[in-house]
Amino acid sequence: MKQRNQVWMLAVCAGLLAGCATGKAVPDKTAAAAHGVEAEHNVTAEEALSRLRQGNDRFRTGHLKHPDQGISRLHEIAAGQHPFAVIVSCSDSRVPPEIVFDEGLGDLFVVREAGHVADAATLGSIEYAVEHLHTHLVVVLGHENCGAVAAAADVITKNAKPEGHIVNLVDDIRPAIERTRNGSGNLVARAVRANVDLVTENLRGTHPILFEHQAEGSVKIVGAVYNLQTGAIEWR
Repeated sequence: MKQRNQVWMLAVCAGLLAGCATGKAVPDKTAAAAHGVEAEHNVTAEEALSRLRQGNDRFRTGHLKHPDQGISRLHEIAAGQHPFAVIVSCSDSRVPPEIVFDEGLGDLFVVREAGHVADAATLGSIEYAVEHLHTHLVVVLGHENCGAVAAAADVITKNAKPEGHIVNLVDDIRPAIERTRNGSGNLVARAVRANVDLVTENLRGTHPILFEHQAEGSVKIVGAVYNLQTGAIEWR
């Protein structure tokens, strides 16, 4: 046993000496992984938006890359996260952000509620990502034929009665219905976009964290609407 230990130690020393002799350090995979994750910390809002656009293009055209979804990525981000974008989206099962933007583990900080509303818990989650994870892009993602928006429209225009806590969603979406109820065309389609715009506006004016970061140019907040038929994103 002692002889084997001596042989092992000699082999380790030889490897270190060889690295020094060639001027090359012995690779540190843990440090390299940490450096890779830390690099994501510096993604600007414009770079993040471009990455989302490219990912959605891959998704809707069927050229998916499925990045950052393997075991190596799992290990890479175990010690910390640096998502490059915050996605505030509806809970609808047909619109999973990581899939429609072709991203993977640790890439997106996703906050989901039916109707992509922004209540106090949602706001706190977004603020955490911006203030502590230093994420520079926030996207409010609505989608066509949103059931929560349709339910709110029925309550407001047809005097339907919402069950249980659904009334809270209706109250949050009500301003979008009121803004669009007298227009022409499909009310739900108009209200989905109005709701995205209103939530986006509210986030931009939320004090102190989001307002201050946007005012100084370190955070960009934009809206988007997902098409259930084509998979394409309409940017607002």
